[in-house]
Amino acid sequence: MDDKILDWVLPAEKFSQDGDPDSMQAVAREIFALDKNSAEGLAIMAESSLYLGNLQEAETLAQYALAVEPNHLRGRLVAGGVAIKNFKLKAQLQILEGVITDAHKELKNLREQLRKHNRKFAFNLRRRTSEDTAFEKQLDKKNFIAKSLLFKALCWSSNGLYLTGEPARASQALFEASSLTENKSLAAELYSKHLFLRNYRDASQAQTKELAQKYNSFFAEIAPFRHDKKFFDADKKIHVGYISPDFREHAVANFIPPLLQNYDAENFSVTCYSTGKSDFVTDKLKKFKVDWRDLRGEETPTAAEIIFQDDVDILVDLSGHSQDSCLPILAYRPAPVQICGIGYTATTGLATADYFLSDKICSPENLPTNFTEKILRVEPCNLCYEPEFIREMPAPELRAPVLKNDFLTFGCFNNFAKINEDLLYLWRAILERVPHSRLILKNKICSLDEGRELVKEKLSKMSFPLDRIELRPYSPDYLEQYRELDIALDTYPYTGGTTTCEALFMGVPVITLRGKTHASRFGASILSAADLSELIAQNSMDYIQKAVKLSRRKDLLAAYHVGLREHVQHSALTDSKKYIHELEKIYRSLWKDFCKN
Repeated sequence: MDDKILDWVLPAEKFSQDGDPDSMQAVAREIFALDKNSAEGLAIMAESSLYLGNLQEAETLAQYALAVEPNHLRGRLVAGGVAIKNFKLKAQLQILEGVITDAHKELKNLREQLRKHNRKFAFNLRRRTSEDTAFEKQLDKKNFIAKSLLFKALCWSSNGLYLTGEPARASQALFEASSLTENKSLAAELYSKHLFLRNYRDASQAQTKELAQKYNSFFAEIAPFRHDKKFFDADKKIHVGYISPDFREHAVANFIPPLLQNYDAENFSVTCYSTGKSDFVTDKLKKFKVDWRDLRGEETPTAAEIIFQDDVDILVDLSGHSQDSCLPILAYRPAPVQICGIGYTATTGLATADYFLSDKICSPENLPTNFTEKILRVEPCNLCYEPEFIREMPAPELRAPVLKNDFLTFGCFNNFAKINEDLLYLWRAILERVPHSRLILKNKICSLDEGRELVKEKLSKMSFPLDRIELRPYSPDYLEQYRELDIALDTYPYTGGTTTCEALFMGVPVITLRGKTHASRFGASILSAADLSELIAQNSMDYIQKAVKLSRRKDLLAAYHVGLREHVQHSALTDSKKYIHELEKIYRSLWKDFCKN
């Protein structure tokens, strides 16, 4: 690349990082003044068009750039970005994988050039000339640009990998991307997403804990708020704060009302700190007798300052490492006692997160744990389900589908990323042992033509009987479609939460496999709280056997479909008064311990 053009590419890349596509176009025009056929100029113009939403223009310009220089990194990156916008899963993954590979090669080549350049001074002991300095500066610029392109390719590819059921690869891409940006808040966000995606597959507990603890390095320069000058009274009215980006139409919102509707107002005051979007669910939550703070758009230090000034005693984070995490706010320790749980199923690793909400099923005392937080056991379950808060639930199918179909229908409506090969082998074994049975998979990847093709290819390689598999796209009427299932099959090791609760409320029994970690025992906890322990498998073989045995008990299936909803409504899983009472006892105990110590 010509040095004069390179000098323009550097600001173009910085404008890209700043989200300023108009300035990128201005730079591209400067490059065209130097070389009207510049592949770099065309690619920069294409990238800016992509950000502006002009997909056809972006695609055309990227193709022009690749016609000038077939392996041009930025041109290929933009082509991958266009494929993402057009939902071309195979193309985007293939293109971005190539960009990542070649960007690594470019960075390796630049390191080698710098090494050879530096050897001249090591062996000849000569001084650097102005030409040497200029050469080194140009290498630095090329290195910055190559890293920036690699960063974008890694971030973009992670979304496609996650959607297509490759969470481990997506997690690794985000891990690498987090090390390539100098923006600490962005690096922390990417590393947080990396930790979240690790939950989708089995992993060493020791390694999980170690990686989670490294999250603290992003907040090393933060000086947490001090609470030692405040007056602490063990018997005071405790101010509890709940913080989340998901006080809205979101899976977590199914478990928030029990925290707000029956709390002891004489001994506790409650404030909700919302960091996310608002919608009709937010409006419903605001009707509870709690204080409300909208922190959306506030900088992290400002949000933490607001909570600190509100004199919150116990701050409960409901997001963990999920999307739009609030953990960076907790890193400032705006409250003297801080708890995580409900919206996340693994350790946060955050040093300022003191406790984690769990229960005796998810975290039995005799089972080793990878949590950095102290475990709080809420009995009988760490969450409480509030059916019909977000929307009115349709009536269940009171007649088990097998009674009218003469074949058994299994199903799973969980995220496809939760479905791994080991689990698919279990499902295949179940289908083999239940003649003429069907399996319905319903999730977002099945909403795309290429997505369904990818799923079919995966199942075909594992010798699944594709004529007995039905792939359904996500749809707003997904609850009604539970009426077509006889038995729901839970995922493993990342079990369902909301999906399990919804299936039960729609009259569908759920077979789950209890593992050895909090996340892999989450389904077992829900079923235990619903007094349905007979549906909990202890190992893989037991999982198969329970599904097969239940499929043969048409009388039992009929009973489940008729009575499950009422059964759940009268179980501990939905007993919000008992749940908040147990939780408040824990809050009071924690506060007394804090005041004493």
